[in-house]
Amino acid sequence: MSRESSPAPAGLMATYAPAEVRFVSGRGTRLWDENGKSYLDFLSGIAVTSLGHCHPAVVAALEEQAGRLWHVSNLFRNELAEPLSGRIDWLIGDGRPAGGRVFFANSGAEANECALKLVRRAAGPGRHVVVSALNSFHGRTLATLHATGQPAKHALFQPLPEGFEHVPFGELAALEATLDPSRVGALLLEAVQGEGGVVPAPAGYLEGAAALCQERGVLLVLDEIQTGLGRTGRWFGFQHAGVEPDIVTLAKALGNGMPIGACWAKEAVAAAFQPGDHGSTFGGQPLACSAALAVLDELVRIEAPGLARAAGRRLVEGLGALAAVESVRGSGLLLGAVLREGQPPARHVVAAALEAGLVLNAPGENVVRLAPPLTVARDEIDEALGILAGVLA
Repeated sequence: MSRESSPAPAGLMATYAPAEVRFVSGRGTRLWDENGKSYLDFLSGIAVTSLGHCHPAVVAALEEQAGRLWHVSNLFRNELAEPLSGRIDWLIGDGRPAGGRVFFANSGAEANECALKLVRRAAGPGRHVVVSALNSFHGRTLATLHATGQPAKHALFQPLPEGFEHVPFGELAALEATLDPSRVGALLLEAVQGEGGVVPAPAGYLEGAAALCQERGVLLVLDEIQTGLGRTGRWFGFQHAGVEPDIVTLAKALGNGMPIGACWAKEAVAAAFQPGDHGSTFGGQPLACSAALAVLDELVRIEAPGLARAAGRRLVEGLGALAAVESVRGSGLLLGAVLREGQPPARHVVAAALEAGLVLNAPGENVVRLAPPLTVARDEIDEALGILAGVLA
């Protein structure tokens, strides 16, 4: 849809072309618009509301913290940020301490900015180049935009910060040719390219990439902003491959809708930062941390990765039975339904689904993304499949 055909809402910059629907409330997997119409949310604010909307435990944590303390700045210690960093470290270690440290930010792009600065600090002068994959997505700040492997998005904002190179995703030979330790400080990858059309790393790719990084002294950075915290059926996407990254970035599901991001790094790498090297006025403030603590506690309590695996299997089976769907990509509850040739563009399917009461989106011309809450019920999956079947028919 063009900007001309979908003007920005009054008073807002035209950086989005939003649908005409205006949501006003949500509960679990359901959303309601201003006219009282109900929708099944199978997008979760783009893999954010993994516990569903207005989860009681998160609401209670926010309400309690809102009456105590909102903000004091990072010039002082924070009783919530420290235990939250420990929870993140434990999950990155898949149930044991991973031995790292955390910087808190307000978004995924900011978490990646922290990672990029940390790489330069840790790798040292002359080794500032970061290699990332074509078709990747890492944010919209100038640096994370250049790290994003989508040249079409770069054109309007040149000149971009130097020090970024891109290689085809999934090709180890390209990494072997590019990871020159005399100039490359880090390799930045996603376990699943979410914005690139829900494209998982091929079998053996992350393992091979990690081995190359270790051999050549290049830091391995995993962007788990969309894949992290149970969505793929493990706490983090890299855990499927059994690799140990040097830096991990996360956001989205961490706050279940409360803006918070984090950059985790191994102790030896994190030690490169000294006071004054990096900062954030609001990063890790009490209100956001209270939500994130409640989110992680609840995700652990319900064994979220197992829920994602089980619900994902049901959803994949149902999508595979639709005649219009050629294949299904992804893992757990981050899935991309690839439409057969001759079907309408995915964005048209998404618009028709919204009209029918199902929230999806299209990260590619022929790909429909499904990322419902990890708490989605079996009957909600069946209802969504019924709506999508009707739309595709």
